[in-house]
Amino acid sequence: RLLYLLQQETSSTELKTECAVVLGSLAMGTENNVKSLLDCHIIPALLQGLLSPDLKFIEACLRCLRTIFTSPVTPEELLYTDATVIPHLMALLSRSRYTQEYICQIFSHCCKGPDHQTILFNHGAVQNIAHLLTSVSYKVRMQALKCFSVLAFENPQVSMTLVNVLVDGELLPQIFVKMLQRDKPIEMQLTSAKCLTYMCRAGAIRTDDNCIVLKTLPCLVRMCSKERLLEERVEGAETLAYLIEPDVELQRIASITDHLIAMLADYFKYPSSVSAITDIKRLDHDLKHAHELRQAAFKLYASLGANDEDIRKKIIETENMMDRIVTGLSESSVKVRLAAVRCLHSLSRSVQQLRTSFQDHAVWKPLMKVLQNAPDEILVVASSMLCNLLLEFSPSKEPILESGAVELLCGLTQSENPALRVNGIWALMNMAFQAEQKIKADILRSLSTEQLFRLLSDSDLNVLMKTLGLLRNLLSTRPHIDKIMSTHGKQIMQAVTLILEGEHNIEVKEQTLCILANIADGTTAKELIMTNDDILQKIKYYMGHSHVKLQLAAMFCISNLIWNEEEGSQERQDKLRDMGIVDILHKLSQSPDSNLCDK
Repeated sequence: RLLYLLQQETSSTELKTECAVVLGSLAMGTENNVKSLLDCHIIPALLQGLLSPDLKFIEACLRCLRTIFTSPVTPEELLYTDATVIPHLMALLSRSRYTQEYICQIFSHCCKGPDHQTILFNHGAVQNIAHLLTSVSYKVRMQALKCFSVLAFENPQVSMTLVNVLVDGELLPQIFVKMLQRDKPIEMQLTSAKCLTYMCRAGAIRTDDNCIVLKTLPCLVRMCSKERLLEERVEGAETLAYLIEPDVELQRIASITDHLIAMLADYFKYPSSVSAITDIKRLDHDLKHAHELRQAAFKLYASLGANDEDIRKKIIETENMMDRIVTGLSESSVKVRLAAVRCLHSLSRSVQQLRTSFQDHAVWKPLMKVLQNAPDEILVVASSMLCNLLLEFSPSKEPILESGAVELLCGLTQSENPALRVNGIWALMNMAFQAEQKIKADILRSLSTEQLFRLLSDSDLNVLMKTLGLLRNLLSTRPHIDKIMSTHGKQIMQAVTLILEGEHNIEVKEQTLCILANIADGTTAKELIMTNDDILQKIKYYMGHSHVKLQLAAMFCISNLIWNEEEGSQERQDKLRDMGIVDILHKLSQSPDSNLCDK
């Protein structure tokens, strides 16, 4: 009935305005209220109302639209279905401070992803919203700021534009810096810090710029302190994690600002002991935010420890940190589990920690559990970490093998997701490095030669490189080379031939020639090369290649075939001499490349 009255030509403007106000109040109710309003097509009716000449009515419609669009049940797309809506909203921005506040709020809630950013950007969002940052109304300034944070997020085009925008003779980044001073409301400090962070990550501001190092980073660290509300601490830590993630210098600065590493340990102390909480509402609030806090702390620890050994050491020495992370691996919330795995993965880049803390806490046990039927995003990080735990110097290697890792990893190599295929094969490659014959045999049996050759023709270059790495590690030490070549020689030689003939880059061909050199090092295996004229011709061809790396690798094959003290060396040398290899060697000994010359 209200919608009917709102749309009636005969209704007076006062009546229409009252209808919009009441509908706005209904929209403030539960999510089901909003759903039923959407089912009655309230959005097209309100958007139609924006064409009215009456400002009070337009404001009432915008206020109601704002309430509906900020509800999680409303699809953002509804704002973009009619192409005339966005330009009309841009035009309404100049009408009053209420239209400014509501329209900016609608934009910042409905701008999800690059397509929306582009639409708003192309309709002049930057120019139309920039001057609102100096509005007399705090609410307008705040909503305009939020708009810029969603527009700039992971968007180089918008970010590069923002850097050069002038408002009242001042550049936007300088205005953002003023807005994150300590005397400003927290919400404003946090949002301007986000704007600067996103512009920095999109490449528009350098990481060593003073506005990042001296203003944004310290402001975000302040947001992590005990004095702040739980929501603010979550947002502060997550934004800081994002800011410092790719830059080791910022990681070092953050790690020594305001005892940040110790400060984050407090994120695990919620909800506080029950006796201290007399207020049931407070307990509810703490419980709700407890897992968000843990997730944020894990994310920030992961970023802090991404590159620097000393920082990792500091994190691990923080009270019960390893226990907390290990507990995080089995939390019910997928987001917390993912953040805990990321944090561990970051710490597992340290050889020192792999040998000590990771061993003491038997981290591999919960990790193997996480790898059973986890969602892909967790699997990718957890399998990356498994690659680190399987390096030959890591003491966890043995127990992981005993717990069925080979089957698990071979399973990953069959995934649709290329990142999982890479990690599966990479971990197998690390597992095979300097391993005993039994482990190598297990890997070959579990993987199956069919799958191995499927991976050698994988469309993903990383998968191909790691598979060659696995083959190279399997074919090392003489008895192993002979054993594997006696059972799989024919297929392996076929695969090598295919790759050397295919359209592959230098690195792939170099790895393949190194595999041949390993085969040439076998006692019986070398016969597979000597009796294969096609392969011998290829080695000869690569000795004369224009790329030094390939020439060296080919020469390595030859030198393994001709050792004087090995049985049959004379016949092999004669055959190679007949092929004209000696002439090529004479020519190469005159090479300007000293490495090639020596070989």
